[in-house]
Amino acid sequence: MFTASPKSSRIRSCSDWPIASGYAEAMTKHPFKPGDEVEWSSHGSRTHGEVKEEIPEEKEAADRKVKASKDEPQYRVESAKSGRDAVHKPSALRPHRHSSSD
Repeated sequence: MFTASPKSSRIRSCSDWPIASGYAEAMTKHPFKPGDEVEWSSHGSRTHGEVKEEIPEEKEAADRKVKASKDEPQYRVESAKSGRDAVHKPSALRPHRHSSSD
């Protein structure tokens, strides 16, 4: 658990966090890997599944053309409920929080 420095009892910026140096940048470039369980918004509700592939280039995936690059990869995910594939940008995905209904 993080504790505030003796100078202040409040965190003022990301640089106040001990792991902030380089952490946010590393997580935004390639935050997920195959096998990770993630969740995303789908038609107004949340669904979850598994990352199957990082897509670092333009290609066909999940029945559409994916415009991705090494700097802006996208991820092919498989829905745990339907088994269908989808492709999402990293900003649309979150680590899956398990609940009793999973």
